[in-house]
Amino acid sequence: MGGQACVFYGAAEFSRDTDIVILANPDNIARLKSALSALKAECIAIPSLRRDYLARGHAVHFRCHHPEAAGIRIDIMAVLRGVADFETLWSRRMTVNLPGGIVYELLSVYDLVQAKKTQRDKDWPMVQRLIEAHYEENRTQPNPEQIAFWLQEARTPELLVELARTFPDIASGLAKARPLLGEAMRGNIDALRPALRDEEERIRAEDRAYWVPLRKELERLRHSVGI
Repeated sequence: MGGQACVFYGAAEFSRDTDIVILANPDNIARLKSALSALKAECIAIPSLRRDYLARGHAVHFRCHHPEAAGIRIDIMAVLRGVADFETLWSRRMTVNLPGGIVYELLSVYDLVQAKKTQRDKDWPMVQRLIEAHYEENRTQPNPEQIAFWLQEARTPELLVELARTFPDIASGLAKARPLLGEAMRGNIDALRPALRDEEERIRAEDRAYWVPLRKELERLRHSVGI
């Protein structure tokens, strides 16, 4: 669900971490613990791998010590802010089959973009690259879902103006949900730049607010174990 998924979608991001989202039921967590044991992975931070922590939105962090995965960090979550539940994510996942029978299950590009809309500076250029890579791949024969995705998520004034001029009816229908599309339809690039900045800052603020109670809980856990 993280940088490794971005690589598959053509928005390359170097990462030694592997971020995964799981279905946090008892059987699945037991299978995950078995896999982590095979990787000689140790939990490197609070909290520990427990279903209740995952259900509240915490991430659990591991470092691998198996010789073939030495140093690799694995970050595990079950709930992502602003993103659908696991069953929905799984139903619209992207499956990648590689030679040798290797199979990767990725968040759909639509869900990956949502997951990347955080308070972190490094995530916003990745959001832009994911959308632009998807647009370049599908622009010649797009379907309505793809067009709506680009209009709802594009991060540059130039692309928004191009999209609004090419698909004015869809842009008009989405303008109530994303008001800056009105400026895109008018071709007003100067107005789009601050509107996009304001939109980004609002989403960053929402992400910061989301993590406040979770960080407070982590502090309580650290104090309770004397860290």
